[in-house]
Amino acid sequence: MKLLKALAVAALVQAATFVPAMAGENLNAIKQAGVLKIGTEGTYSPFTFHDASGKLVGFDVEIGEAIAEKLGVKAQFLEGKWDGLIAGLDAKRYDVVINQVGITDGRKQKYDFSEPYIASKAVLIVREGDDSIKSFEDLKGKKAAQSLTSNFGKLAEKSGAELVGTDGFDQSIQLVLTRRADATINDSLSFLDFKKQKPGAPVKIAAEQANAEYSGIIFRKGESELQQAINKALADIKTDGTYKKISDKYFGQDVSK
Repeated sequence: MKLLKALAVAALVQAATFVPAMAGENLNAIKQAGVLKIGTEGTYSPFTFHDASGKLVGFDVEIGEAIAEKLGVKAQFLEGKWDGLIAGLDAKRYDVVINQVGITDGRKQKYDFSEPYIASKAVLIVREGDDSIKSFEDLKGKKAAQSLTSNFGKLAEKSGAELVGTDGFDQSIQLVLTRRADATINDSLSFLDFKKQKPGAPVKIAAEQANAEYSGIIFRKGESELQQAINKALADIKTDGTYKKISDKYFGQDVSK
């Protein structure tokens, strides 16, 4: 019995000394490598997309670069489709995902988030001239073009819509324009950016969600040091004006509130 107790105590001591050494392992590895690996879509304007030259640009891209700079490293972006993007964290393909990921209770059960860095509202987008959809409830029995695992897709499904799967905002809008879908629920900021780029596009907002939703940088659980470092970096870029400069560039206003 005494031997078993001694072994148990030794195991606890070993575990106690082992956990702190592992706790900051990923942050240390990031700093040693000089690279913060960031998962992102690359097809979600104005957050993460390719410009005419093929360069990866966008609000989230510049936020990721600014955060990496505050950490003293370079940002390396690894692109993937939305439906498997967050799962790439589990496979350790990258350190974080920066892709306007909504902070939800379901996701928080498996992953950790930074402090919110962007606020937006879900809007219901339809073709101009279509007066059959004036509210989210009017989606019942209609076709909604959505990324199937997104919060917007879940809201459309909850509203009774038949989902038509897409890879992102641009494809969803195109399906609405070509009448292969009746509507799409998407991000208000994405829609405003789209209308800024294509003011003549015959689509409109039929309804808007009352409450704002918040997005954060998402990473694996158990990386509190990385979480704290990213939260500090976010606070720093807001304090020194970097965040406002990036936000004004893409939206003409501060989108953190």
